[in-house]
Amino acid sequence: MTVTDSAKASLSSNVSLLKAKASKFSIYGALIAASAIVLATLLVSYQQSGEYALSAFIRAQRENPVLWLLDALPFIFGFWGQYATAIMAYEAGALIVDQTSELRAQATTLENQASYHTTHDGLTDLPNRVLFSDRAQQALASALRDTYPVAILMLGLHDFKEINTTLGHYTGDRLLKHVAARLMSVVRSSDTVARLGGDEFGILLPRIGNPQDGVTLGQKLIRALEMPFELDGLSIGIQASIGIALHPQHGSDADTLLQRAHVAMNAARKNNCGVMNYEEKLDQHSPQRLTLMGELRQAISRDELMLHFQPKVDIHRGCLTGVEALVRWHHRQHGLIGPDEFIPLAERTGLIKPLTQWVLNQALRQHRRWLRQGMDIGIAVNLSAQSLLDQDLPDMLAGMLASHEVPHRKLTLEITESSMMQDPQRTMEILYRLNKMGLHLSIDDFGTGYSSLAYLSKLPVGEIKIDKSFVMSMAQNENNAMIVRTTIDLAHNLQLKVIAEGVEDEDTLLLLREMGCDCIQGYHIARPMAAEKVAGWLHDGDWPLPAAASDGARVYPFGQA
Repeated sequence: MTVTDSAKASLSSNVSLLKAKASKFSIYGALIAASAIVLATLLVSYQQSGEYALSAFIRAQRENPVLWLLDALPFIFGFWGQYATAIMAYEAGALIVDQTSELRAQATTLENQASYHTTHDGLTDLPNRVLFSDRAQQALASALRDTYPVAILMLGLHDFKEINTTLGHYTGDRLLKHVAARLMSVVRSSDTVARLGGDEFGILLPRIGNPQDGVTLGQKLIRALEMPFELDGLSIGIQASIGIALHPQHGSDADTLLQRAHVAMNAARKNNCGVMNYEEKLDQHSPQRLTLMGELRQAISRDELMLHFQPKVDIHRGCLTGVEALVRWHHRQHGLIGPDEFIPLAERTGLIKPLTQWVLNQALRQHRRWLRQGMDIGIAVNLSAQSLLDQDLPDMLAGMLASHEVPHRKLTLEITESSMMQDPQRTMEILYRLNKMGLHLSIDDFGTGYSSLAYLSKLPVGEIKIDKSFVMSMAQNENNAMIVRTTIDLAHNLQLKVIAEGVEDEDTLLLLREMGCDCIQGYHIARPMAAEKVAGWLHDGDWPLPAAASDGARVYPFGQA
């Protein structure tokens, strides 16, 4: 029963009660009048005849006109009661109509408001997740009939929590309203923009011509948010990342497409690329990845992983300076799996520590094997951010080096700028402990992180590795070439050696040599190879071990010439 029906039933009941009361009192009035007639007639008959006989009662009625007026009173009261009842019923009916109409209007308004708040965001007035999912399902149902693609975009703002913390939630809420308005100004009238929660917005494109349409709109949305927002005299800049999932390529229902758009959005934020389409390899929670998590633990304990080694050479002396150990997983079902796929799994599941121990043990063991073959080759091993926060790392390394009888100077630990930024103070303490042990430290992927020059000057590192994203295109890109040249000069001024990654052609090698780069690494020198192929590569290639290393006069560890 609706609010209107309930009110109508209540009013009808009240009117019925009112009618009953009016009729009751009219009957009372008639009875009183009749009683008065009988009493008056009895008194008159007694006065005339001195008795209360029926004949005297009838004679008194016939001979006294005053009693005739009394005889009319019951009819008068009855008529009056019925008339009053009719008037009250009429008025009550009119009241019911008026109040029912008013209540129906109020109830309709309340129901519409309740329905609106159920399907819309109270802050921005945009559709919420409920309405967005419903419209997405309708669009997908239409797309199945007419076979055209549908796109769902997920937009997330960067550092919005910091804005709330610094400027307050009131300012944050106002900013969200302005963001919503800008997003609405970009999309088509047939598209849906919804606030899905917090600082995340969903955009439904119910019909697109081709998959590129989603990327094009995403770029427009990013540009629309680039202009700073002016709030209370403050100019607030905001950045956003957008992930895109397409029907039918990435899913057939709204929930799946939303989840995969969210995965793509996180990947776009991580890679700082603005807009990104969903790819299966991005999904950290796919069924295959969940299976890999369990299998990785077994692979570590059963020695099912392997190390490949990529040479690094001194371009001025023309010799090998060491190799970088790169872990691989030859999965029985999926084949060769690269570290970019399973190392993040290890970091999320707590397997990074046993994985790091396995890599270090295998690398040091391989160094001893090469040494017995007359090849004194230093090895570099990458450390994850979690490893750098492990207080047991220095003691663990000391034990491993002693167990394998490997001099500390033969091991180089490569760390990234971003990994050092997670907890700089704690990381610095561990790095100084490692440096005091005699281990060489290298900053990997230099130029892609966030460390300042002041911070870099305090680190106990001996070398930096310029990221391949700058090196690979430097021969064609003057800006990248300038970045590489400046980095080399900066490192040398700080008494650091420089290794350039991603050298894939002779022109790049010659340019790096002219810039004064110390060492290089890349496919132009050698691809990562199994340990047993390193000897053959040294024998047949142009980059032998340093001559001094073969006669025992001097050993060149990795990173030193």
